[in-house]
Amino acid sequence: MGFAPEVRYVAIEGVIGAGKTSLAHKLAQDIGARLNLEVVEDHPFLSRFYADPARYAFQTQIFFLLSRYRQQLEFFQQDLFRQTVISDYMFAKDRIFANINLDDDELFLYDKVASELEVRVPVPDLVVFLQASTEVLMERIARRGREYERDMSREYIEELIEAYNHFFFHYTESPLLIVNTNDLDFVHRGEEYDDLKARITERFQGVRYYQPSWER
Repeated sequence: MGFAPEVRYVAIEGVIGAGKTSLAHKLAQDIGARLNLEVVEDHPFLSRFYADPARYAFQTQIFFLLSRYRQQLEFFQQDLFRQTVISDYMFAKDRIFANINLDDDELFLYDKVASELEVRVPVPDLVVFLQASTEVLMERIARRGREYERDMSREYIEELIEAYNHFFFHYTESPLLIVNTNDLDFVHRGEEYDDLKARITERFQGVRYYQPSWER
């Protein structure tokens, strides 16, 4: 089971710890799609940002913006229309973090740069938005133990959740599937992954909320 022919670019989104990369890996392997993963480990400011957000917010955001832009262009200029692409992020989400982390003057400058870049980046044909509670996200972040995430506060995660929800409440550029992952383990439970995959690959328009088949 794969995607409809018109769906060539699928983006998986959600707050840190929601399961974006895990789901992207499984879907790409399952249907033979190309995988586009965001590179964060080589970010020179990220660990410093989590330790001192006010001081390193602008450097962190601009580096992310330019890095994501370069990666998107290089990846999608290769052969976007020959094979389905599964990405664990969408370029538009960069503004979510910018609006949270930057002050007004920094955001003004950021907008000048971002507006020039956004028009050159492809829009996903489908977006899957993974949601989870603060408690679940904090537990997952702690479990995976990434060094640059150790200083991430509960307040910051809660702010991200609110910002993501606001962003996707107003999102209209692609069909949008919203998935609550609090009680969903698509990594270790094959039947749950299969059920989620079936919903992701169905044709639909607008916004749809995932409901597991066993709860219908």
